[in-house]
Amino acid sequence: MVIHFSVEGHLACGHKGQHLTASRELNRVKCRSCRNTDAYKQARKDQRNAARRASRQPKTNHSLVNWRTEWQERLSAMGGRQRLPRGFAQQRFV
Repeated sequence: MVIHFSVEGHLACGHKGQHLTASRELNRVKCRSCRNTDAYKQARKDQRNAARRASRQPKTNHSLVNWRTEWQERLSAMGGRQRLPRGFAQQRFV
């Protein structure tokens, strides 16, 4: 059975009928005419871009947020005098 792409209550390919099945899910659409429309291609593009943006979102990790204190603790745990990296106040030893 052919499944059409539904856009705002109408089929993207322009077919009309009482017994035609339609879906908003892009992966279920089987009609070749619907797949070649600008509405379907734009919806597919938007779906792909949304997936890419979601995958690029940085994951909040408490260890990454407070890296300065972790670095100071790490240097303090090492034996001897260790100099803090640039960007720390007055380059003091730990």
